[in-house]
Amino acid sequence: MSYELFIASRYLNPKGRLSPAITLGLTVTLIILSPFLFLLFLFLFLAIFSKGKHPFVPIITFISIAGVMAGVMALIIVLSVMTGFEEELRNKILGTNSHIVVLNHNGAIEDYRRLKEEAESFPGVEAASPFIFNQVMLTSDYNVAGVAIRGVDPETVGKVTQLDNYLSEGSLSELNRPQGEGAEAPSYPGIIIGKEVSRNLWTFYGDLLNVVSPLGTMTPFGMQPRIKRFQVAGIFESGMYEYDSSLAYISIPEAQRFFNMGDTVTGLELKTTDLNKADKIATGIQQKLDYPYYTRDWKEMNRNIFSALKLEKTTMFIILLIITIVASLTIISTLIMMVMEKNREIAILKSMGATAKSIMKIFIFDGLVIGITGTILGLIDGYLWCFILDRYQFIHLPGDVYYLTTLPVEMKPMYFLLVSLSAIGISFLATLYPSWQASQLTPVEAIRYE
Repeated sequence: MSYELFIASRYLNPKGRLSPAITLGLTVTLIILSPFLFLLFLFLFLAIFSKGKHPFVPIITFISIAGVMAGVMALIIVLSVMTGFEEELRNKILGTNSHIVVLNHNGAIEDYRRLKEEAESFPGVEAASPFIFNQVMLTSDYNVAGVAIRGVDPETVGKVTQLDNYLSEGSLSELNRPQGEGAEAPSYPGIIIGKEVSRNLWTFYGDLLNVVSPLGTMTPFGMQPRIKRFQVAGIFESGMYEYDSSLAYISIPEAQRFFNMGDTVTGLELKTTDLNKADKIATGIQQKLDYPYYTRDWKEMNRNIFSALKLEKTTMFIILLIITIVASLTIISTLIMMVMEKNREIAILKSMGATAKSIMKIFIFDGLVIGITGTILGLIDGYLWCFILDRYQFIHLPGDVYYLTTLPVEMKPMYFLLVSLSAIGISFLATLYPSWQASQLTPVEAIRYE
């Protein structure tokens, strides 16, 4: 240990205080037991045991530590929550939708089987599945709901989405149920609806409902909507309100018959081996298939929402970093008061041969102790609160507003490192001016009135 650091940690501290190691140990223990109890304890401890010409210096030191801690804690919690929200939202979107979709500029795709084999052979594509997409109304004996209906292949849709994992009742295989004939009770084609759709229609597993398409047939009495009876073969819950309240699934053959599409589909859904490279893979597939086919990846289809989340995360980081900057101002005031209190000690050190650079290092070390201590406590406190939020999920959100029903948390080591470096860097910058002022003190002027 250099003598400047030794003096900063021992000689310049007020007498009667515990050693830095013991004080830090007690503080960490208290913060683990209770994130707030240690604040009152440490404040009272410093107020009782502080001595010297300026007894409030240790109290201001504590306030500086608490300020840095609060800033670091707020940064950790906000970044973890916003990252968790982004990750959870992405998982929900990609759990219901595929990574890439292949569409046709001219409308429906006729040779979709050949196209599916060609797409699956492309490097980076893990699986493919055809789909049909249209808008319909669902009616029951109690209510009406407008939904987006998707015709899917039950055998392959589970390879490109997580629909089979979201089913709380029923199964995908029931979409291909055989229909009864003759005197037997008729078996209606199956349909899978979202949990919120089920609640709105008061329709549950095994109940019947009507699918109404606005694209009907022209008759002498005008346009007649197309109506067909379906039986609920499953209910899914993705955890994302927007999907649970607006999606329904039927088999591709039933969708082709209902919408008079013949042997065509709307497009293909593709799952990639690396979702972060989906845009590059989509570009390669589009170049291979060429016109009239085109591709869209999940980043492009959800560009607005993820761009907004990224901008909001960056903005919140900058705003909350200001809290740490404000805390650094208290570090400046602490060091200035410490310089005023330690004029005699600084003069003695200079008389013994200490250089201005050494004096400056002493106060820089002292300020860094404040910043590092506040940063460590803020990291611990932020981690504890993130763990509690993630473990117990006691904060609930309205799903129709925030897409998700609980507050997600995702802690990343990179953010802990970034916040730590930012807080310590700001603390270091705050020590420069008071340390420079201390280094300019002349021994004669300091001890003239002692």
